Amino acid sequence: MNYSAYTIQGLRESLKKKHFSSESVVKDCLREIEDNKNLNAFITVCEKEAVEKAKEADKKIKEGADLPLLGVPISIKDMYLTKGIRTTAASKVLDDYIPQYSATAVKKLENAGAIILGKTNCDAWAHGSSGENSDYGPTENPYLKDYVPGGSSSGSAVSVAANMCFASTGTDTGGSIRLPASFCNVVGLKPTYGRVSRYGVIAMASSLDSIGHFTRYVEESALILSITAGKDPYDGTTPNEKVEDYSSYFKKNIKGIRIGMPKEYFSKGLDKRIKEKIEKEVRYLESRGAKIEIISLPHTEYAIACYYIILPAEVSSNLARYDGIRYGSARQNFGDEAKRRIILGTYVLSSGYYDAYYKKAMKIRTLIKKDFDEAFKKVDVIIAPVSPTLPWKIGEKADDPLAMYLTDIYTVTANLAGIPGLSVPIGLVDGLPVGMQILGPHFSEGRLFQVGKAVEESGL
Repeated sequence: MNYSAYTIQGLRESLKKKHFSSESVVKDCLREIEDNKNLNAFITVCEKEAVEKAKEADKKIKEGADLPLLGVPISIKDMYLTKGIRTTAASKVLDDYIPQYSATAVKKLENAGAIILGKTNCDAWAHGSSGENSDYGPTENPYLKDYVPGGSSSGSAVSVAANMCFASTGTDTGGSIRLPASFCNVVGLKPTYGRVSRYGVIAMASSLDSIGHFTRYVEESALILSITAGKDPYDGTTPNEKVEDYSSYFKKNIKGIRIGMPKEYFSKGLDKRIKEKIEKEVRYLESRGAKIEIISLPHTEYAIACYYIILPAEVSSNLARYDGIRYGSARQNFGDEAKRRIILGTYVLSSGYYDAYYKKAMKIRTLIKKDFDEAFKKVDVIIAPVSPTLPWKIGEKADDPLAMYLTDIYTVTANLAGIPGLSVPIGLVDGLPVGMQILGPHFSEGRLFQVGKAVEESGL
């Protein structure tokens, strides 16, 4: 059976009404995984365990249990620790690593009744923008074979786009949720830094990592965040900020919402076809009563340089623990991209270069955050492209790391400032998906969902 027309909420209602069983849904999803294994979306599939969990879910539903994700199959990016399930970070360094505990976000999803189908492929250690850097082979775009699906959360986005599951987790350090969401025609949320606990998620760059997810629809994204968000005593970066009722934002219209369009994001380098699609969506939002304003984020031009100093510095520190002594294999098994980032990070943190590079980059980071603070005094949300280009062919940029890094030009600023970003699909160009991101102040996810839902309803 094809469940692509069902939202998570619709699936739950049908399960409660016994239109079909969770077991049948899980088995159909597992069949999709097998039928589409050429996409290489999964590293580990938990077939037997998932079917058993589905049978348990059906029993609970029969007994009247009403958990928000009871019986709903999902996938988990292989950066998340999962108790008893192999977790590799898509690196052969951790090829046989089986964690003794699960990440907080995973536990929350399981406690809500979700069924884990398996662990998804990604760029090794989440280092990449295309999904090509996995030690288990590249993930393919489900829309056009031989094209990249975006990274680093490539397999997660593909698993949702190809109807292998109803939702998937991801990590976003510089666009690693929003970029694959855009390239695969799904909804991707990078929450405010600290909104979702990082505990039990393999760290890439600790001050930039955000824990988010993929869904097919905006209302589903709001549901998942309502489950994963909140204070975690195991993660000191999670604040005591109340988790809102995100569903309440779907009852509001967007009349009077002030939308900013930063001139720096719509200048030279952006594919004209992507720009035209975004402008069309913005005109639609304006027709529904939103107010559009051209704004400036003047330090945007320094964002990539700033990001690719801070990021490798933190990567070199985080990967130092993988010495092959307590667990994992020898360090020579690191891939080229990991080695590149370790060397660069060690260099910018070394004596004589710390002040010249890392310290200066941190000052620029502060200026980028101030740009957003000033902008959000004038507007409620900001609309911007996700990527300057359409998805490219696998291998096209593999030998040019700088060209690959530049694909993050519109996404890294949100991570440097710690603000939330929601990528929503806005159609196809030459058979390839295009997404648009909506950015907001800290903890404004509800407003992003509100505007994102309006974009979803445009049907353009």
